[in-house]
Amino acid sequence: MKRLFTNARLVLSDHIAEGSLLVDGDTIAAVGTVEAPSDAETVDVGGLLLAPAIVDLGVFAMDKAAMRAGGIARIGLMPDQSPILDGPGIIQRASAMGKPELWVHPIAAATAGLEGKDLGEMAINAEAGARAVATGRRWIADSGMMRKVLAYARDCGLAVIAHAEDAGLTGNAVATSGETATRLGLPAAPAIAEALAIARDLMLAEETGAQLHFRNVTTAGGFDLIRAAKRAGMPVTCGITPAHLLLSDVAMTDFRTFAHLSPPLRSEADRQAALRALGEGTIDVIGSGHDPRGPEEKRLPFADASPGMAGAETLLALSLGLVRDEVLTIERLFALLAANPARILGLSTGTLEVGHPADLILVNADAPWQIQADRMAAKAGNTPFDGLPVQGKTVALFKGGTEVL
Repeated sequence: MKRLFTNARLVLSDHIAEGSLLVDGDTIAAVGTVEAPSDAETVDVGGLLLAPAIVDLGVFAMDKAAMRAGGIARIGLMPDQSPILDGPGIIQRASAMGKPELWVHPIAAATAGLEGKDLGEMAINAEAGARAVATGRRWIADSGMMRKVLAYARDCGLAVIAHAEDAGLTGNAVATSGETATRLGLPAAPAIAEALAIARDLMLAEETGAQLHFRNVTTAGGFDLIRAAKRAGMPVTCGITPAHLLLSDVAMTDFRTFAHLSPPLRSEADRQAALRALGEGTIDVIGSGHDPRGPEEKRLPFADASPGMAGAETLLALSLGLVRDEVLTIERLFALLAANPARILGLSTGTLEVGHPADLILVNADAPWQIQADRMAAKAGNTPFDGLPVQGKTVALFKGGTEVL
């Protein structure tokens, strides 16, 4: 089957172009000025944005309804599952469970059971479909073990996705040290815990030559280290969520557990540093951090509640706000949402290039709506943005040329 999208604003890698896009089967066949084949279905999109579907790197739940609503066609699934993604059979099952409308790319546990003691079976898991390895929500305290993880992953051709918080400092902390945590009486850890973890892992990555991605960098000190590593030519990347770009720790003031995240929300100074890092290109990925938690885990005292947020449905709209605020361009945004996550996972997708899979979204960037936790498609609506009016909505989602939304 062939389908020709006409009258589209095409989000290309370096600019927006008005034109058409031809899909032949499950592949992009032509982009730009395209002569309509006689056997193609023609779809006039009325000037909407036609962009690569989102590749959401670092989610904690396979939530098909939420992903469809958010324009997400592929996810990099973190190993923190039940059971943990640390064996080939589990990897294979995870890879198959979302198809055909959502492709799950499992990220295998870097160590057995995510316990930080024994190396995971990286080569076998890679053969089973793992696209990277990760430390999960945890930090590997043993530097010798982390060095082995990086060296083994390098030999397997896999990126290591690391959690950046020194556990010796964070302990049972649920907030960042500062005025807000003090006023609320919450267990807190200094923001430097992130920079300490990053500094050690960067030194080990430089020594081993491994590809290293920090899933969530949120502090000025952390960005300084990433910036310097990139200047030195190291293969290091980092991500962030909209929550850490748009909210500071003040959002926790009413003890609202929807603002209990991992890593915790930071100071306003760190949030401003994150926006600067985003604008200058230090940050490579914006991910949803999708981790839906029901009332049994959120309707608890703040320190006892589970961290996490339902972020898939709001990822695009919140990110488009950064474009309207002129923090970044629309084409740069889709590099952060699609092209860069795909590259880290070793996937040939994430751009509107001929020969790539026809994973596409039609976006009305100006469509107004309100985030409402109790109406979300996600398994749970624990969003810190409940009640916020936003603009930008996925009108249609195509996975491999087939419409799934």
